[in-house]
Amino acid sequence: MTKELLNQLSGFNLLYVEDEVGIQKNIHEILDCMFKNIYLANDGEQAYRIYEKEKPDLIITDIQMPKLNGIELTKRIRRTDSKVRIIITSAHTDLNYMLDAAELHLVKYIVKPITEAKLTEALHSFIESYEGAKVYNLTHSWIYDESKSLIRGPQEEFVLTKKENAFLKLLVIKKRLITYEEIENILWDDNTVMTQNALRLFIKNFRKKLPENTLKNVQGTGYRLVL
Repeated sequence: MTKELLNQLSGFNLLYVEDEVGIQKNIHEILDCMFKNIYLANDGEQAYRIYEKEKPDLIITDIQMPKLNGIELTKRIRRTDSKVRIIITSAHTDLNYMLDAAELHLVKYIVKPITEAKLTEALHSFIESYEGAKVYNLTHSWIYDESKSLIRGPQEEFVLTKKENAFLKLLVIKKRLITYEEIENILWDDNTVMTQNALRLFIKNFRKKLPENTLKNVQGTGYRLVL
């Protein structure tokens, strides 16, 4: 697994559902250092309760489980949530299972045994599923979700103002220094002037929502991200 993939995964939360203790322990040991938080469930009912409470970014679930199987769990979640990413694992290659799974908008269907190669491929697919979804990895354990105007760190979550969201989007997409002139033209409307005090206050509040030391001021010119 590449360092880049590990860095990308580090900002996301995972729910892993597996009723076989040995498999759960082995896979958890592999996944443990990859995600910001990992929640474990032993059956579908427990998994659904955790899903409702924690709202994970990714769910990896076995099919055959007591109380509520993986297909039923996914169908229940899909009634209200079309966005959470789901990977199903199964010892079965039965066509009926696979047809059921195909209708549930899965990231991947992994046939057991779960190898590191299969897991890596599935996690790459998870990251790729965000292409075009406007979710960016800022630095280790920090992600920026443009569509939700949200920055999520290891222990914190910040909602961005409209102006902050526009500025961070500009910094992330341009990947270069953004000049004072650009900041004024893009973030300040035609009826207001960007005074030094207004910009200083804006930057002060914006920095509080970013990973430490990632916004650099180039004196007399503008700002850039250091990631």
